[in-house]
Amino acid sequence: MVEKVRLGVVGVGAQGRLYAELVASGRVPSLTLTALCSPNPASRSIDRHQQLADRLHVQLFTDLRELLDSQRVDAIVITTPHYEHPRIGIEALRSGVHVLVEKPVGVYTNQVAELLQVADQHPHLTLAVMFNQRTNPLYAELKQAIDSGRYGRLRHSSWQITHWWRPDAYFNLSPWRASWGGEGGGVLINQAQHQLDLWQWLCGTVERCFARVQFGYRRDIPVDDEVHALVQFAGGPSGTFMTSTTDLVGTDRLELLFDRAKIVVDNSADLSIWDFVDDERQIARSISPADAAKVPSEGFDRSRFYRVRHRHYSSVWGEQHALVLENFGRHLLDGTPLVADGHEGINSVRLANAMHLSAWTGEDVDLTDFDGDRYLAELNARVAAEGRFPLRD
Repeated sequence: MVEKVRLGVVGVGAQGRLYAELVASGRVPSLTLTALCSPNPASRSIDRHQQLADRLHVQLFTDLRELLDSQRVDAIVITTPHYEHPRIGIEALRSGVHVLVEKPVGVYTNQVAELLQVADQHPHLTLAVMFNQRTNPLYAELKQAIDSGRYGRLRHSSWQITHWWRPDAYFNLSPWRASWGGEGGGVLINQAQHQLDLWQWLCGTVERCFARVQFGYRRDIPVDDEVHALVQFAGGPSGTFMTSTTDLVGTDRLELLFDRAKIVVDNSADLSIWDFVDDERQIARSISPADAAKVPSEGFDRSRFYRVRHRHYSSVWGEQHALVLENFGRHLLDGTPLVADGHEGINSVRLANAMHLSAWTGEDVDLTDFDGDRYLAELNARVAAEGRFPLRD
């Protein structure tokens, strides 16, 4: 009986090194690290990658095909630049290798749809996505409570996530950063992918979107660094989303209003829940005319209609990633349900694409019939304007 899954890490940047170290150190019992792959043999960091491989006692490959044909891995985790995620995933699946892909699954929906189609053609293989923040105990417990129906129907939600502050030097670290042709966008496709996933994981997929996006608003970059969006979730609830990489202080605040509760999450660590004694509509109908007259002057005590709870959660750096890696390995060994199936990865990519497209065209975008070809044409126009990268297909 196989006790461990043999894992290769494809992409040996900061994230790839983290995953390699987590597995090699024994923090992911279901996996054993057997290979690293730096698909760009001309990389200036190749010597550093070899040193890491030597220290971890694994082989370093500089050709993806050689890795997949080596019989050294049962699965890979992909941590290369965003545009490469679907291509590498497709090649691995066609080679009989399981795939865990770092977020985002891709840059635009057409390439993600191709990856998912190949995954469907290989049902005996697993495609998973590294949405590690789903393992944050706060969000995991909140998801379970929402799904139980105890709070009733969602009415609206808002998320302000601006703690992604990045200085100019960050964008200058690599020539592909903060570019349409190299990275595929800015804050929406990079930092805020976690929130675009969590938001829909908790509230349901977004069906319509209207956005105002600033490109190079307070940084000398061509991509998005501030976003304001209005969305409609499946079933009708509305939502607002605001994110930025230029807020020095930063805010992370999620609010959800349900028929029977209001929920506020601050800094992804502090949870406050106001549990209503009844459905809000029934409470409103029960108020007498005399009491209703007191409401505008705040002479009416609303607190008798709810009970408030506060709880703080903690999550150690790297622990979430280790949990997703372990979940991936356990899924391959014994069928443990995945934290995030790869097919769910298209939701956050599609929403980021829709926000861009809405800003570029000034239109309200329908995500239920999203025009991936139109988005790609608009994206390629911006790639061409940069003049540094090949067009995408």
